[in-house]
Amino acid sequence: MARLPRLTIPNLPHHVLHRGNNRQTVFVDADDYQTFVDLLQQLAQTHLVAVHAFVLMPDHFQLLVTPQTEQGLPQLMQALGRAYVRYFNARHARTGTLWEGRYRSTVVEPTAPLLQCIIYIDTCAQLAGQAAQAADYPWSSCAHHLGAKNIPWLRDPAAFWALGNTPFAREAEYARLLAQGLSQRESEALAAAVNGGWALGGEAFVQQLQSTTERRLHKKSAGRPRLQPVKAE
Repeated sequence: MARLPRLTIPNLPHHVLHRGNNRQTVFVDADDYQTFVDLLQQLAQTHLVAVHAFVLMPDHFQLLVTPQTEQGLPQLMQALGRAYVRYFNARHARTGTLWEGRYRSTVVEPTAPLLQCIIYIDTCAQLAGQAAQAADYPWSSCAHHLGAKNIPWLRDPAAFWALGNTPFAREAEYARLLAQGLSQRESEALAAAVNGGWALGGEAFVQQLQSTTERRLHKKSAGRPRLQPVKAE
């Protein structure tokens, strides 16, 4: 079956996943990770894409971003992928492809589902055994969101600001949500959405999006995983 075209909507968050070809290693050492972070910062600014969260894993990376234009995200991903491959192949004396075909992405409702997506990304390394604590992993946005590290080019979305009236309050509430984690159902819904390209959010959000495009935004079959809202105390 032919893949659905990717959906990119300006001024809405998008969860993005890109893997190494055949899940091969795409980041060998700290120099590779740092080079990719530097390219991401530079090219996101060039293509008018706000980065809210990220994680770089040995064989893939994930982003949560909001493009200002319809072409901003695809242009960012194309430029980022090509620039990093040139660097990686030259440094590691290799040729050929590095990435697995097309990147995967989904549009995310900018409320509770967005917070769940940030948690999903920030806990990825810990759940994969790459770090004892999520905030200890140096190649993610987790420490930034907890106030332990300042990454000035990251842009906290409105849903994150709504966690508290001060930076300390927001960081404390996010720490509570992070410790609480996601349920298996929530994690499965996030994974299914980004891998399938299905819109991530409540029924009203998905229906509103569907009214603007002919591209199908959810599975035809019943039982599509639904997110439970994250409630800030």
